[in-house]
This record gives sequence, structure tokens and C-alpha cells, in this order.
Amino acid sequence: MTNRLAETRSLYLRKHAENPIDWWPWCDGALETARVQNKPIFLSIGYSSCHWCTVMEGEAFSDFEIAQYMNANFLPIKVDREERPDLDSIYMQSLQIMSGQGGWPLNAFLSPDDLVPFYAGTYFPIDPRYGRPGFLQVLQALRRYYDMEKEELRQRKAVIVEALLTSAVLQNVAIQEVEDHQLLQKGWETCTGIINPKQVGNSFPMIPHCEFALRGTRFHYQSRYDGQQVCTQRGLDLALGGIYDHVAGGFHRYTVDPTWTVPHFEKMLYDNGQIVEYLADLWSAGIQEPAFERALAGTVKWLQREMTAPTGYFYAAQDADSFIHSTDTEPKEGAFYVWSYRELQELLTTEELTELEQQFTVTPNGNFEGNNVLQRLLPGKLSQTLEIALSKLFVTRYGAAPDSLETFPPARDNQEAKTTNWPGRIMIVTDTKMIVAWNSLMISGLARAAEVFQQSSYLELAIQAAKFIWDHQFVDGRFHRLNYEGEATVLAQSEDYAFFIKALLDLHQAAVDNSDWLEKAVALQDEFNEFLWSVELGGYFYTSTDNSQDLIVRERSYLDNATPSANGIAIANLVRLSLLTDNLHYLDLAEAGLKAFKSVMSESPQACPNLFTALDWYRNSTLVKSTTEQIKSLIPKYLSTTVFAAVSDLPEGTVGLVCQGLQCLPAPGSLEQLLEQVQRSQNRG
Repeated sequence: MTNRLAETRSLYLRKHAENPIDWWPWCDGALETARVQNKPIFLSIGYSSCHWCTVMEGEAFSDFEIAQYMNANFLPIKVDREERPDLDSIYMQSLQIMSGQGGWPLNAFLSPDDLVPFYAGTYFPIDPRYGRPGFLQVLQALRRYYDMEKEELRQRKAVIVEALLTSAVLQNVAIQEVEDHQLLQKGWETCTGIINPKQVGNSFPMIPHCEFALRGTRFHYQSRYDGQQVCTQRGLDLALGGIYDHVAGGFHRYTVDPTWTVPHFEKMLYDNGQIVEYLADLWSAGIQEPAFERALAGTVKWLQREMTAPTGYFYAAQDADSFIHSTDTEPKEGAFYVWSYRELQELLTTEELTELEQQFTVTPNGNFEGNNVLQRLLPGKLSQTLEIALSKLFVTRYGAAPDSLETFPPARDNQEAKTTNWPGRIMIVTDTKMIVAWNSLMISGLARAAEVFQQSSYLELAIQAAKFIWDHQFVDGRFHRLNYEGEATVLAQSEDYAFFIKALLDLHQAAVDNSDWLEKAVALQDEFNEFLWSVELGGYFYTSTDNSQDLIVRERSYLDNATPSANGIAIANLVRLSLLTDNLHYLDLAEAGLKAFKSVMSESPQACPNLFTALDWYRNSTLVKSTTEQIKSLIPKYLSTTVFAAVSDLPEGTVGLVCQGLQCLPAPGSLEQLLEQVQRSQNRG
């Protein structure tokens, strides 16, 4: 017996279709039913590759006693955060206001009349454990509270709404005026400190912080941190750590320890796109560690093999959990990726295993539930012996050698995973939907890697994804966020516009003699400005003016989380567009956007590294006009606030023009002089 979610397109929602809970998707019908029946809404938000979402689905949401109480006393709604990041943002903020922390699954209880939350949490166990009450106890207590404590409920909701509005408006925050160069230094110190190696807790990539820390090294701040060393170490943590899949490529979402050893095993497209760009930037900045190139190349191979649709776009994510046997009722975390010591003994020669133990974290006892997550112990180039050993492990997983396997079909759900006759291990489930924002992050990463490593195949992969988006994501003249097997759906949100415009600009730079990408970026920016720009406040709203009716507040995305903030990326785009088109209106919008968020940058620099990147672009933006050939020699260098424009009518005896805002410097006569001008220009702010 299935519930309403069986008819939805979202893999995450369909995973709950067999639950005894009478789930609704988020829709007008669900909200109206809750109001008519005066039932508090139980809103549960997650995503398909989330491990603890999977656990709660198999435990509490599959329990008949819990379902009976839930169905009688609440209106249960399931939301895929990847479909509706605007809803997720509002209710995640509410959770953080109530508890000081966040995470998924995000479970919130809302009043049906106004959709304001009065309680929220993350994972609830079916029985009391981990210091948490059992889920049925929580439901019973909250229903009593909703029925009996009306005045306290009203006051509690008022506090939440006020906090959300204050966060959304940002007008009542008084700040001491700070010069831009001081603000940039404060942001750099903060970002560098955040990615400086730590001793406790989980380890997340934090790429927006890494990127700003790296770009800020050119200022040579007096600091307790060696910025280049810190940025290099983060690259090593990523490329050597267990967060990277050394056998088949691709990065997991984060590790559960400070040593970068044991990951939560889901692989998200958005992480991989950002990491590819960061590793390419490290290389272009002169930090040319062989492990960076290997990890980047392996990630692109994984992308091509497992994450690219036949029509050219990239899939969203792969699960953390998979089945060991087709008869298993529940998947097991990390099963696809880890190795028992006995397996390694059986698969590898004595020489290969000995060298693997010398270079990786491999022991008879393992480092994850008796198994081994592979983590490199030393940087540098791997030996041929180790590459052969890792290829043997690849064959065990996939049933074929790496060089012979260009594509590998996805398992689209648990049933398909268990019933397909896989040549190796049972395949992890892949969420095959196309998300514009996430595809855009990967397009940008591939474009940068193509420039730095002179790999035309990387650029071709990026271009085919961009063409799919441009050709398929406009419906009735409006840009859309998702695509399910050829069908575009859900109006685009600010991150979709901002990230795709950046991707288009990055493609324009990678193929600087092709103006088509720039023209597309300009056209999409016009739509972005029309429907999402806040005339009163500055910056861009999460959602368009005609797609915000079901939101209790209308937010502007300025916080960097697992994905970058839309406004940070968007403001930097505006500066780049002003340079490439000579349209100063873009620069006016960028200035208004930075002014709108200056209080956040001053008070909470740890929360918004991409706004500092935007400020850096605004203060130090540089345009280089030169021939296509000269640009091709410059573009692999790390010139973090520079854009290039191909021209053919340079003054005689010169190699290009370096322009700062509204003025151009004296035309240099050599490439060395031009590069010196660019480097000085990037430090003028």
C-alpha cells in the first residue's frame, strides 16, 4: 500500500512512498487540509543521499504505532530540500534559532494557519536513545502543547517570526563603519582561521572559505596564519583523505573526524564541482602537488562514468548507503566503498598489499566498523604498483577495469539496485535529477580545470551540460531549476540564476573568442534582475516575485553553507559583466548589493566568504584586452579578479591593455610588463 508520494518525481519523496504515514507533498491541498482540520503540520525535510534521513525512514517513519498517531493528530508533509531550498532555508533557520544547531533530516512542527514553526529537531529515534526522547513521545507531547498552551504557543511563534524577519531584512543592525580594505583583511583572517587544521569535530570541505583564503594570499597580510600553507594543507586533506574515493574518484560530503579519515559516504555534485575548481586554482597558484592532479582527474572520470546523463547534464548525488546482498532489507552505510583486510589479502599480491599498508591507512582491524577506508599517508605521485592495486579494487567494485569502463548505468532506486545483476558490488543508488545550480558549480569547475591543465575534454564535458540547461530549462520564457528525464520543473531560484550565470561567464573565459556564452549570461542576468532583485533592500531574493506565496518570509541568500550563497556569487558576476560589457548599471547593482550585506560581513564574516570574494572583485576588478593567443597563455595563471576580452585592434608595438574600472593603463610592450600591470592592479584595493 503506497501513499501520495508514490506519484512524485523526487527520489527522496518516493523513498517514503511505502511508509504507513499518510504523507503529503508540499502543496496547496496539503496546507488547506491542515487548516480545515486544525491539525498542526509535521514538516520533514531531507534529501535522497542523506544517511540519517534513510535511517529515520526505516525506523520511525515505518513504525505502525507512530504512523497511526501521526495520521490522526498531524498533517505530515515531506519536502525534498533539493527541490525547495527556499523552504529548507526558512525552517533550518528556525531550527537554529530554537536549538543553536541544524542538520538533516529537518523535522519541524508548524501551526496550520500561518505555517510558523513552534518546535523543530533533526533525527528522532524510534525509542529513547542518544539522549533523545522516542519519536512517539515527542509527537504526543507536542500535540498536547498545541492544544493546551495557546498563549505560550503564540508567544513562541512571535519570537521565531521576529528573528526570521530581522535576518531577512538586515536593516536594524548598527555597525561601525569599516573601510573596505580592513573588511577584506578581517574576512581573510576569519576564513583562513576556519580552514586552519583543527583537533576535534567533523571535517567539511568549506570551499567558499578556502577560495577566499587563497585569493587573499596575494595581499601578504601580517597574520598569525601562513595563508598559502593553510590553503595547501586543505588541498592535501581533500586529495589524500578518506573523503576522496581513491579507487574510483569523486569526493564524499564530509568526514566524521578531524583527521579526514572516515566520511559520510554520500557523493554530492555540488561538493565535487567546488573542489574541482579549488584544486585547479591551487595548481594555477603554483602549488602543483601531484595528488591534486590525480584527485581532480579521477573526479572527472567518475563524473563521466557515473554522473553524466546521455543527454549531457550531470546527476545530483549518490547515496551513502548500499546493499551488500540482494536479500538485505536495509542498505548499509559505506558498503560500496570499504574493504575488509581479508578482501585485500585475497585481491592483492603480497607486494601490493605491503605497499598499500605503507602508503594508506590499512590495518587488519580497519578504521570503520572493522573495515578499511582508504586514506593516503603521504603526498606525491603514486607508484605503478599502487595504481595496479587500486585498479584491482576497482574491478571488484564495478566488474571491469577502469580503462575499459567509460560509462556505468545508475541504480535509480533501492529496488533497481537489488534486482539488477551487477558485475561487481551492488551499485549505490544515484539521484538522477538535474539541478541547475549544482550542474553550474561543476561546469565552472570543469572550465577552470580545462584552462589550468589544458584539457579540452574537460571543457567539452562542461559545454554539453551548459547546452542542455540552455536548451531545456526555459518554459514559457522563464528559467526553471530542475529537470526530471527531459521535463523541466520548478521555477529557478536565486542560486540557479547566479551559479549558471557564473558558469556561462567561466565558459566565456575558457573560450574567450566565443561571445555566445557572454550573450547568454547577459540575457539570463536580465531575467534574474527582473524577477528576483530587491529594489528596496538590495541583493536578490531566494525566489521570484510570483513564486513566494507559500513562504512566511522572503529571504535573500547571503550565507555560505554546503553550497555558496547566491548573492555572493551574483554580486561578483555583476562586476565581471560590467567589465565585459562596459555597462555600468551592473556595477551600480553590485555596489547596492554589497551595501545591503555590509552589516553581515562586519558582524559575521565567518558566515559569508563569498560576499568577501564579491567585495574583492568590486575593489580590484581588472580587465585585460589582448589577442586570443596572448590570453591563452595568461588564463592558466591564478589571476583571481581578472577577466579577459579578445581584441584584434591593439596599438602597434603593444601586447594588450590592462583596464581598472573606468581607466586603462599605458599599453605594455611585452607580456611580462602586462602581467606586472595585472598583478599590481589586483592589489590596488
